[in-house]
Amino acid sequence: MMKKIKKWIGFVWIYFCNLLPIKQNKIVLFSYYGSNYGCNPKYISQYISEHTANSFDLVWAFNEPESKLELPHVRKVKNMSWRYFYEVCTAKVVITNYRTTDLFIKRKNQYYIQTWHSSLRLKQIEKDAENTLPASYLQMAKQDAAKCDLVLSGCRFSTDIFKRAFWYDGEIFEHGTPRNDLLYQSGSRQRDHILARLQLPKGKKLLLYAPTFRAGNHEVVYDLDYQPLSQVLQEKFGGEWLVLVKLHPHLSAATKQFHDGKQVIDVTSYDDVQELLLLADILITDYSSLMFDFAITKRPCFLYTPDLEQYANAERGLYFTITQLPFTYATNHQGLYGNIISFQAEVYQQDVVTFLDEVGSYEYGRASERLVKRLEEVCFDYKTRGDIL
Repeated sequence: MMKKIKKWIGFVWIYFCNLLPIKQNKIVLFSYYGSNYGCNPKYISQYISEHTANSFDLVWAFNEPESKLELPHVRKVKNMSWRYFYEVCTAKVVITNYRTTDLFIKRKNQYYIQTWHSSLRLKQIEKDAENTLPASYLQMAKQDAAKCDLVLSGCRFSTDIFKRAFWYDGEIFEHGTPRNDLLYQSGSRQRDHILARLQLPKGKKLLLYAPTFRAGNHEVVYDLDYQPLSQVLQEKFGGEWLVLVKLHPHLSAATKQFHDGKQVIDVTSYDDVQELLLLADILITDYSSLMFDFAITKRPCFLYTPDLEQYANAERGLYFTITQLPFTYATNHQGLYGNIISFQAEVYQQDVVTFLDEVGSYEYGRASERLVKRLEEVCFDYKTRGDIL
C-alpha cells in the first residue's frame, strides 16, 4: 500500500514538473537504471564534455551519486529523487541504455534516445524472446518503445532485430554504438590511466574473463582453473599474465569463490567494462554480447560454454548457432586450453572481418560524434543532417 501511495505522489509531482518550461539544452542521462557510469550514455556524455561542453547542460542520475567521482561539466542527481523528476521533466533530451518505467512520462517536445546496451547480441531479446520474458517487463518494454524518438544500431543485423522485435517503427540511427568508439583508441596514455585507476602494474599481459549471467545462479559454470590457464597463455603467447574477472553484478557477493591467487583480480565492481576490453589482450566469455564489441579489436576471443545445450534450450533462443561465430568454443577446461594452443591469429582475424561484414557492422569509431551532431540539431535546430549522413 505504501509503495502505491508513494508512486501516486510521484505522479502528482511529475504532473506538476511537466507544467514547467523545458530547458532546451538540458540532457538527462542514466545507465542501467542509475547503477553505474558506463555504456553508451557515458561515451555520449564524455564526448560532449570534451568537445561542446558549453553548449549543453548535462545531468546524470545515479542511485548513489556520492559514490561517483566528480565528472567534468556534469551535474549529478540521485535517481528517483524529487530533484531527479524535476530534471527529467524539464530536459529536452533523455538518454538511457535500458527500458524506462511508467515514471518517465514523456512530454510532447521532449526527445528520447534509446541507445540499448549492446551493439549485437547472441541471446534473443524483446519480442523475439517474448515467451521467456515476464509479462510485466513486456508491458514496460512496449510502453518504452512508444516513447522512443531514436534507437541506436551497431550493425545491419541489429537494425533488423529492432525493426522486427522492438515494437518500434521510428528512426534507427545506423552509425555504430558510442561505447565502442573507445576501442578504436590505441594511445598508451588512455591505457595507462585505466591501469592506474585499477592499480594494475604496467608490462603485464591481461586476460579478461567476463561471463554473462544465468538464471538460477549455477555457479559451477563460472569456474575456471586459473593456474593452468595462465600457464597455457604463457606457453602460447609469452609474457606474464594477470586474469581480470568481471562477473555479473548479481554475483558480486560471491565473487571470491570464483577466483583466487595473486594473479587473479576481481574487477566486478568496476563500472565501465569497455575500458576493461580496451586493456584486455584476450577475452574469454560465454554468451555475452561483449564478444561482438571485442571483435572490433581483432584480438583473440575464446568462448567457454560448459552449459551450452542447457543454456540454448532453457534460457532463450540464440540469434546465431555457436558454430556461426568467428570464435572457438569449448565445453570443458581441456577444450579451452586446446583452443588457445591451436589459435592462429591470421585465420582468426580473417574470420572476424568476414563475420563483421556479414552482419553489416556500422562501427568505425565516430558514433558519439555523429550522435552529438544530431543532438545539436534537436536542441538548437542546427541543420546538420547532411553532415550526419
